[in-house]
Amino acid sequence: MAAIQKITRLQMPWDTQDPFLFCAFHNDNYPKGNGKLGPDASLAGRYIGQDFVQKDGWAMYHGSKVPGFPAHPHVGFETVTVCEKGFVDHSDSLGAAGRFGNGDVQWMTAGKGVQHSEMFPLLNEEADNPLLLFQIWLNLPAKSKKVEPYFGMMWNSKIPVIEQTDAEGNSIKIKLIAGSFKNQSALNPAPDSWAANPENDIQIWLISLDPNASFTLPEGAEGSNRSLYFYEGEQLEAEGFEIPVMHHIRAEATEQLTLNNGSTKAHLLLLQGKPIGEPVVKHGPFVGNSRKDIEDAFMRFQQDSFGGWPWPSNEHTHEPEKKRFAKYPDGKVENL
Repeated sequence: MAAIQKITRLQMPWDTQDPFLFCAFHNDNYPKGNGKLGPDASLAGRYIGQDFVQKDGWAMYHGSKVPGFPAHPHVGFETVTVCEKGFVDHSDSLGAAGRFGNGDVQWMTAGKGVQHSEMFPLLNEEADNPLLLFQIWLNLPAKSKKVEPYFGMMWNSKIPVIEQTDAEGNSIKIKLIAGSFKNQSALNPAPDSWAANPENDIQIWLISLDPNASFTLPEGAEGSNRSLYFYEGEQLEAEGFEIPVMHHIRAEATEQLTLNNGSTKAHLLLLQGKPIGEPVVKHGPFVGNSRKDIEDAFMRFQQDSFGGWPWPSNEHTHEPEKKRFAKYPDGKVENL
C-alpha cells in the first residue's frame, strides 16, 4: 500500500489535520537592528499594524516599531512555538515572560484564557537578523478546554536530537519536540496537553537530511494523521513522486515512507497524532466545541481580560542586553 495520500503546495497558514489546528511559518530575513530592537531600515510603504507582505524579505506583522504580535488573547488550545533562528520576546497575563530562540521551544496551554505578546527583537546591530519560526496550534479536547493556562520552556540544549547515517554514510538528524524515535523520548509536554498521553501518538519532529540522504519514516499508530512539511531544500523523491520544496505531504501513518533527498540539504517538519474527533468552532484565537463556547469566552474576556495586562505596553519587549531567560508565573526565573 502506498503511504503518500496527497501532495499540495504550502500556503499560509499551513494546513494541518486533527488534532492540530494550523501551523504558522515565519521565515524573515530581517536587517540589522537599530539599537531599539527594531529594524535599521525605513518602514515607509509598509502597512504598519498589518504588515504581512514580506516587502524586502521581511514583515513587521502587527508590530509598530519591533516586528511581532502585540498582546492578544487565546482560548481553548495550545501553541507550540519553535524558534530555530532569531528570538522571541514573550510576555503574558500570567506575569510570565521570556526571551527564547536559536532552537528553543515554548509550549503554552491557553486553556480557559490567557493574553500574550510575541515580539521579534532584532538583537544584532552589526548584521542581519534572520528569523525561522513555526507556531503550531494544537487543539485541546473538551475536557481540557478550560484548564488553567500553562507556560513552559524547552531549551535547545535539552531537546533530544538523534543523529544517524544512511547506507551511503549521509547524515540525518531528528530533533524531537514531541513524541519518540529510536527509544528516545522528547521532553515532557504541557501537563494538560493531548500530547501528554503517549497513546495519542503526538509527534513533532524537525528532520534534516544531508544532500542525497535517504530516510525512512517509521510506522505510526493506527488511526493517526501524518503530515510532512518540506520547507527548505530543493527536491525530494518518495514513492516515485518528485516533490519540490514548500510542499505538504499527507501520508498514511501506519505505512513506512522513504524520503530520498536531492543535491541540497533538506529540512522538514513532521506533525502526527491521533485525532481528538470533536467539533471545532473557531473565532480567531478562540477555539471551542460549540458557538456557545466562543460566546462564553468573549464574555469572560470582557469581564476580566483573562487577568489583565501587567506590562507597560501591548508590544512589550525586554532590555536589549538581556540574554535568553524565562520568568514563570510562580516567580521562578531561569537565566541562560
